Amino acid sequence: MESENLLAGPPPTRLPDLPEARQALESGAQASDVAARFPAYPAAWATLADEAFTSGHAVTSYAFARTGYHRGLDQLRRAGWKGHGPIPWEHEPNRGFLRCLHALGRAAQAIGEKDEAERCQQFLKDSSPAAVEELNAR
Repeated sequence: MESENLLAGPPPTRLPDLPEARQALESGAQASDVAARFPAYPAAWATLADEAFTSGHAVTSYAFARTGYHRGLDQLRRAGWKGHGPIPWEHEPNRGFLRCLHALGRAAQAIGEKDEAERCQQFLKDSSPAAVEELNAR
C-alpha cells in the first residue's frame, strides 16, 4: 500500500487548455470578440482588464478582471482545486486566471478597495510566486 505524504500539501492545479480561444487571442483578434465567443477563457478577460487599466479606466478593469477571476475559479474547481494550493504560472493555461487575479488586485487598489487588493495579492503569492515575479515586473 502506497502512503500519501500529508505534509506535502495539495498537488498543483493545471487548467485545461482552450486552444481555439488561445489561438484567436494570439492571432490578434480583439479581446472583446474572444471573450464574447469564449466567455470561459480567463486570458481574454485579463487582456480586457489590462487594456482598460492602461487607458485609465480602473472600474472597467475591475469588472473585466472580476469576470475572468470568477470564470477561472469555476475552472479550477472543476480541475480538482479545493480552495488552496499551487496554481503554477509555468502551466500556460493557468496564466489567464493568474493575470485576472493580479488585475483584480491592481484595480481594487486603484479604486480604494485596500482589503480586497491585499487579499488578491496574498492569493496570488500563495498560488504562484513565479506569477508574482512575472506580473510585478511588467
